[in-house]
Amino acid sequence: MARRPSVVRWTCVASRSVGDTALPSATAELVKIRASQINGCGFCTDMHTKDAAHTGRTATRLNPIATWREATVFTDAERAALELAEQGTRIADAAGGVSDEAWANAAKHYDEEQLASLALIVALINAFNRLNVIVQQSAGDHQVGRFA
Repeated sequence: MARRPSVVRWTCVASRSVGDTALPSATAELVKIRASQINGCGFCTDMHTKDAAHTGRTATRLNPIATWREATVFTDAERAALELAEQGTRIADAAGGVSDEAWANAAKHYDEEQLASLALIVALINAFNRLNVIVQQSAGDHQVGRFA
């Protein structure tokens, strides 16, 4: 039996609903890549890295995403988003989910609509990651524009 249920199509529909938000697209891609790295989703890591590169993101910014705390190429706003994404992804590692400090730091850089988009993007990419791992979606062959 193939592990490609139609539920994948519905998650794509949900993802498009947050595509046109006030959150900078570069920030959204950083968050998607970092959550995908944490979750071990090769398909999403490959897809979002290629999509980000296609839109002009450089290796200087893409390569150190997993080590963003030590990297000097991210803005304070991006760091706040990455911290929120990590805490929102690693909920089993830290009881209580996203800390008040992480949320307050993100709120310094993003308005209410952007924070809502950020939270939804973190939730959706985690759902995508888990779904792709469950259905054993292979990584490496993503073509930019495939899901546009």
